[in-house]
Formats: sequence, C-alpha cells, structure tokens
Amino acid sequence: MQKDLMDRLRKISEEEQKILDGVHEVDKDLYTSGKDFTVDSGKMLKEGKLIDVRTHTRFIHFPAHRHNFIEVLYVCEGHLTNIIDGREVTVGKGELLFLNQFTTHEILPAGINDIAINFMVLPEFFDVAYSMAGKNNVLADFLVNMLRQDDERGEYLYFKVADVLQIQNLLENMIYSLVTGQGDQDRINQTTMGLIFLYLLDSVQYVEMRVPNQYENLVSMTVLDYIEQKYRTATLTELCGMLHLPMHLLSRMIKKSTGYNFKELLQRKRLSKAAELMCDTNLPVNDIIAAVGYENNSYFHRVFKERYHMTPRAFRVRYQNEETVRL
Repeated sequence: MQKDLMDRLRKISEEEQKILDGVHEVDKDLYTSGKDFTVDSGKMLKEGKLIDVRTHTRFIHFPAHRHNFIEVLYVCEGHLTNIIDGREVTVGKGELLFLNQFTTHEILPAGINDIAINFMVLPEFFDVAYSMAGKNNVLADFLVNMLRQDDERGEYLYFKVADVLQIQNLLENMIYSLVTGQGDQDRINQTTMGLIFLYLLDSVQYVEMRVPNQYENLVSMTVLDYIEQKYRTATLTELCGMLHLPMHLLSRMIKKSTGYNFKELLQRKRLSKAAELMCDTNLPVNDIIAAVGYENNSYFHRVFKERYHMTPRAFRVRYQNEETVRL
C-alpha cells in the first residue's frame, strides 16, 4: 500500500488519543443512539451514502456489538482478532472479513501497528457487484443472499486472499478514494467492489465461513465453483468422487442449499455461457453448442428456447449489438 496512504491511516485519531490519555471504555455515543450497542448506519454514513470507511480504533477492547449494515473488515497491516459467537477469528494483513447485518462480535485491543479498515456498507451497494457477476451466476446468488440476511446467527465470510494481487490493488484504490473523498466516486466505488466481488467468486477456495448448516453450505459453494470452472465436462459422478459423498446425499444437499438440482445448475451455466458467446462472438451456433459442452444440437435448441423463449439465432439477432457490461 502507498506510503502516504499508510501514513494517513496510522495517524492517531482524536478517539484514540483520549484512550491513550486514560479513557478505558469505548464511547458508545459515537456509534449509536440506542440503549443496546448496535452501531447505527445513521451515525456512521452520511445521508445518501451507501458506503464509507473508517480506520478501526486501536488500543481498546471493543465490547460485543452489532451493526445495522454490512461490515467488511480489511487489515492493511498487522492483525485484528474478532470474537464471533464465541469463536476467535484473527484476520491478518491483506485478508477480508464480511460480517452480516446484525452479527454480534467483539474485538480484542489492536496495537499501534495493527491498521485495519472498516467498510460500512448498506446492502443495496452490492447491486452493481451482483449485476456484474451476471444474472445467471448461482454462486453470486448464493453469496449475496447470505450477505443480505438480517438475522442474528453470527454469520461471516472470511476470505484469506492476501496473495491475490488483483484484490489487494482494487482494495487500495477504493480505500484511497473513500479516505480522500475526492469527487463523486460512488459509481466508481460500486464498480470497484463489483470487480473485487468477481475475484472473490474466483477465490472461494480461500474462504472460511460461519453460517447455519455450515458444512452443507461449504459443500454447495464447492459444487457451484466446480460448475463455474468445469461446466463443459462437469458430471455429478465426478463431483461425488471429488467430495467423497454418495450421489443421493450430495444431490439432496445441493437442492436444499441452492433450490436447484445438479442438472439444472449445470444447464443454467451452459445456457448463460452460450448466450454470452452468441452476443460477444461471431462463432457459428453449432460451434458454440460444442464449446459449452452439449453434444446433441437438437436438445440444446429445445432447452435454449425453453429458457429464453426464442431460438439461438433469434437471440443473437436481438441482443448481439446491445451495450452491456461484460467482464
């Protein structure tokens, strides 16, 4: 991270100076107007803003609290230890922790060299990221739906992505934009978060999660990532072998977690990829059919028409020249 930005983030805040001068408790009035310790977006975000950042306050134990927004914690230097539902989660340099709305957690005191950024995010901020991931990306559906839940079950997503350079660069750009407040950057920041989200979707192997039915959700995320990566040749038999699970059990878990069976998920991915290729390339339809993993052309034409209510050729004529964000 750039030296001038890090120097800015390391600066002792007014709140931190009071703590160093002898204040022994967090000043809750800075964060909430209520009796319980719910950090309020109305206090933390300017009116009309969907996202803002603040450096985490060091030198003091943050007692158990929750938020009425999504919190994304990013550690720039050192580490920060959260206690979530009795479990210690220590986030290291370059790592990300997504805390769901109303997830209760406490934070152990950070030292002078533990520099962390709190992104305070309203759920609708992720709309752009969601649209960039694609309407038919079931893995994106799965993650966004978890972030938008508003219960109190101690849910989090912990991404160990310190070595993913693209995510680090994008985060630095967004932090700089939000800290300096230069110009109206809302759309740029939403698009940047969208790019981060896309890289996170490609990094699910680095995620640790705490959600209800945790094992089933981890399995389902692995299934969805497998389909995203290997849709051309993916089979349920191969997947069962990878996960060492019997077919009937895996099929039931997939259906319960995603609402679709394996065949439906695979078909959604193949058809959405075929639609993308028809709009973005001039490949013959028969070549596209083979490229996405179908061997039976007649079957492809039938399921494509069922899904999009027109033939592949008509779809291409209608949508090929449409200007859309394609990443």
